Amino acid sequence: MKTTTQVLVIGGGVVGVSVLYHLTKLGWSDVMLVERSELTSGSTWHAAGGFHTLNGDTNMAALQGYTIKLYRELEELTGLSCGLHHVGGVTLADNQDRFDMLVAERAKHRYMGLETEIIGPDEIAKLAPVTNVEGIIGGLYDPLDGHLDPSGTTHAYAKAARMGGAEIVLHTKVEALTQRADGSWDVTTDKGIIHAEHVVNAAGLWAREVAAMAGVYAPLHPMEHQYLVTEEIPQIAEIIDAGGEHPHVMDPAGESYLRQEGRGLCIGFYEQTCRPWAVDGTPWEFGHELLPDDFDKIGDSIEFAYRRFPVLETAGVKSVIHGPFTFAPDGNPLVGPVPGMRNFWSACAVMAGFSQGGGVGLTLAQWMVEGEPDRDVTAMDVARFGDWITPGYTRPKVIENYQRRFSVSYPNEELPASRPHRTTPMYDIFTGLGAVWGHQFGLEVPNYFAQGGEPGYETPSFRRSDAFAATGREVRAVREGVGINEVHNFGKFRITGPEARAWLDRIMAGRIPKPGRISLTPMLSDKGRLLGDFTVSCLDDQCFHLTASYGAQAQHWRWFKNHEQSGVTVENISDKMNGFQIAGPKARDLLAACTRDATDLRFLDLRRMTIGQAHCLVQRVSYTGDLGYEIYCDPMDQRALWETLWANGQPMGLTPFGMRAMMSLRLDRFFGSWMREFSPDYTAAETGMDRFIKWDKDFIGKPAAEAERDSPPARSLAVFEVQAEDADVVAYEPIFIDGSVQGFCTSGGYSHWTGKSIAFGLIPRDRADPGLEVEIEILGQMRKAVLLVDPIFDATGERMRG
Repeated sequence: MKTTTQVLVIGGGVVGVSVLYHLTKLGWSDVMLVERSELTSGSTWHAAGGFHTLNGDTNMAALQGYTIKLYRELEELTGLSCGLHHVGGVTLADNQDRFDMLVAERAKHRYMGLETEIIGPDEIAKLAPVTNVEGIIGGLYDPLDGHLDPSGTTHAYAKAARMGGAEIVLHTKVEALTQRADGSWDVTTDKGIIHAEHVVNAAGLWAREVAAMAGVYAPLHPMEHQYLVTEEIPQIAEIIDAGGEHPHVMDPAGESYLRQEGRGLCIGFYEQTCRPWAVDGTPWEFGHELLPDDFDKIGDSIEFAYRRFPVLETAGVKSVIHGPFTFAPDGNPLVGPVPGMRNFWSACAVMAGFSQGGGVGLTLAQWMVEGEPDRDVTAMDVARFGDWITPGYTRPKVIENYQRRFSVSYPNEELPASRPHRTTPMYDIFTGLGAVWGHQFGLEVPNYFAQGGEPGYETPSFRRSDAFAATGREVRAVREGVGINEVHNFGKFRITGPEARAWLDRIMAGRIPKPGRISLTPMLSDKGRLLGDFTVSCLDDQCFHLTASYGAQAQHWRWFKNHEQSGVTVENISDKMNGFQIAGPKARDLLAACTRDATDLRFLDLRRMTIGQAHCLVQRVSYTGDLGYEIYCDPMDQRALWETLWANGQPMGLTPFGMRAMMSLRLDRFFGSWMREFSPDYTAAETGMDRFIKWDKDFIGKPAAEAERDSPPARSLAVFEVQAEDADVVAYEPIFIDGSVQGFCTSGGYSHWTGKSIAFGLIPRDRADPGLEVEIEILGQMRKAVLLVDPIFDATGERMRG
């Protein structure tokens, strides 16, 4: 065993060996992996071995597609068999909502190049003859679905890594992690100390324990999972003898997945009566053991399975596999550089290792070797959870996610587990005003305010929901008078020090404002991709405030820390400053009624003011696209500030509004939104953010941005008015130009002020002409749409800027 290495991967499951292989594939050969037992110990060896591409996040689906296609490459490279069976798979829909979800997923697949298709009950019965299709509306068929040999696949990854120069050391337990001053690590094992520049936590069931050695918390939890393998079933044997294979069948209504295993069947369950495992930590001695059989907790699932797959009722049970595997709170992996740490990387909570392991390995290797992945991986970025998260929050969310593994995922759904967790001083006041709550990054955020007999919840739907009327009411209140909401869902940073301006000039691509002024700017990666869209406020030459997405604050904090320098102090003050936004034609009158200070702020001015009893920072800017102000204060002063604004606003009809109204209002001015129009998948030139770039300075990502300025990218962002009926664009719907898919939607919704359905989308730049007529597929229906140029409200910006 060598004692120094560039990268040490901890954990010999399928994810660990995938990371190791991909590091060698990208050119790093001084890498090694240590495993406390044998390869595949933990969760890998007892996995059912299924793989599929279906995932609600398009980038996750693409990475799963990469993983599946990688297996043939591994076999050719190593000469080892992965035991591949590309049998295809069908996901069943027994109600309209589930069918709508599958149709929406199929639409996304059109521009992703995935060859899925919607099929009817008769086709399902022919394709998967053991299925009782009574009550089935249809299904989504994916020819890439299949299964493999978990052990063979893991060893193929391992051999490929060794061929690239990697070293794999078995029966070596990691006992401690100690970081040196230069950021490298001393990894203490029971065989000696290994000095590594980078450490990767791919420890699976033991990832919590390994993270704790480094002084951080990994938000994941193991869950018990059980599947059955039957004896020979005549109907399956007949298919095999005829030279065929039975496809996978996912039955969400029965919380089960089924596939052929030998001459019988394998069926697994995501039962409601599930149980978390190893609540207080994973035993180090656990390895190739299984948990005791427990038919009681899957009794209802088995009974349902007998009705859906009648052949099971008379089949003998050959074996029962009952073992643990890990989930993050939202079910996606935890991948990437751990915020607040140097050279400590996460590759864990990969509950679908044989669907996602290859993509996880590729992503992490790109991040380490090239500095960033080649696509937006926010959905599995370890930084999507902040330092507020605890085991007490994680466990209920993991249980909820397990139980919902096959549930319908609605675009407007708010899941209840572990909520409310974090609230502002306004929580009880807004609840009393009828707030219907959503959440972001653990924080409760009002979606809208129910009134009269309206229910205090929003029914999940793929179509316009029962929040539609309330949202319209709030939009009109803003446009006709004045509305108020919190600014708690902005991430906020304070940048101070003698080098603050110079540092910001390098970090941000746009103009850094003069004292008393505000600017808007993109923040770019080294490759020119968008990392954030920021509002920069200059209080003085050594003090700046930044605002951006609240949910992205951990990613932004990590980026700032990675580029820290002397003479600059960066503070995350997201929860140390709060306040309100007031917006609408009466906003200036309301502000004037609440202060003795001058209120003659120009657009993009800022000023310290006393409002009522509170010291405040007031900025003349608003995401509503209307006349508006953002008013920031200490959270301890927020309720006093509220009382002042609320009392003075009553004669003006001051109305609270939530995020549903905010997202409708921004459509009127064609304002893009973070993680919709702006994300690490896109560049400034593609999205129009290049208009904010200050080209006569040096900034991170400038060469890439200049290359796109000189040779514009093939696609650009456009806005469309859609002839929608009861459902609007959400995201990723395909855009048809001249009958073929040539783009996709980034977001959309209903403009309550103008009565128009609006969609944003990326299309070929050379087709983005005013009046271009396209079709957008919404829930399987082709909707005509026309490209707009001028905003549909305040097109000249006179009201917003006046």
